[in-house]
Amino acid sequence: MQPIQSRRSWLAVLGAVAIACALPAPAARAQATGQPTWQPTKPIRLIVPFTPGGVTDTSGRVVADFLGRRLGQQVLVDNKPGASGNIGMALAKDAPADGYTLVLGFDGTMVINPHVFAKVPFDTLKDFTPIGKIGNATLLLVANPALPVKTAAELIESSKTSAGGYAYGTSGTGGTPHIAGELLKMKTGAKLTHVPYKGGGQALTDVVGGQIPLVYTAVAGAHGFVKNGKVRAIAVSSARRSSALPEVPTFAEAGVPDYVVDSWVALLAPAGLPPEVAARLNTELNAVLNDPEAREKLRTLGIEATPGTPAQLREDMAADLSRYAAVIKAAGIKID
Repeated sequence: MQPIQSRRSWLAVLGAVAIACALPAPAARAQATGQPTWQPTKPIRLIVPFTPGGVTDTSGRVVADFLGRRLGQQVLVDNKPGASGNIGMALAKDAPADGYTLVLGFDGTMVINPHVFAKVPFDTLKDFTPIGKIGNATLLLVANPALPVKTAAELIESSKTSAGGYAYGTSGTGGTPHIAGELLKMKTGAKLTHVPYKGGGQALTDVVGGQIPLVYTAVAGAHGFVKNGKVRAIAVSSARRSSALPEVPTFAEAGVPDYVVDSWVALLAPAGLPPEVAARLNTELNAVLNDPEAREKLRTLGIEATPGTPAQLREDMAADLSRYAAVIKAAGIKID
């Protein structure tokens, strides 16, 4: 007859085996490691509130591909453009909060649109569950080589003494580059006049051709022009130098303190998402952003991956909503 202690040990082993067999394999592994246990059982829809082909869309597709591999389900990009992203965000807001609809948040839509449009169909902080920031897209001020300035300090001082100052182009009214330019004016007293284009590509073409002296744009779009000498890089407005253009100083290094403006993309879900679903999605998103292959693909798009928490993303959105409000009001920026 077996000792009582031995029988108890065998019963414990058999019980553990039975529990493990009853759970799906991913859930069993998650339970064993203490990881979130939600496991999707069908494809996930990722709403991208812009047309295909742009950096925002392309970055969303990179994340969708890698995230789908980790979750064991396809993450399908669904482009819903219109009204500077407002239409897609409204669709996401009204979707079920079950983990099967996500949305790509863009700073221009999330923290600038609420101030420049008379009305937006969503509340940035109330209508969405933050999953995590994907990354920051570094912004860059470039000049036509004929402009007699090489540094940010020279540009600021020269603009003050030049008749009429200098014009700077951007991809359009109310975009992050536009806000960056207006904030630079407020902080330094530089005489700069905004010229909106219908896209960053045309603005860059005109600065290369000398039709406009300056353009504020994303590093990804200007990188080739800087490298071949067709434009001169003045400074980046990020907290750190861009890995794509490490020789270009930040505005802070150039003597403009407390001036950091990045464009960013993030992953969100409708408000009310169950905590265990949000936790699993954040865990897997961060794993994607720490994957060397995914990081490099994002870097080629000019996006520096920024793994983090949902709380950090919410804090960033709240901070940007607050600080851009004053800039937009002072500049009188409105979109009908």
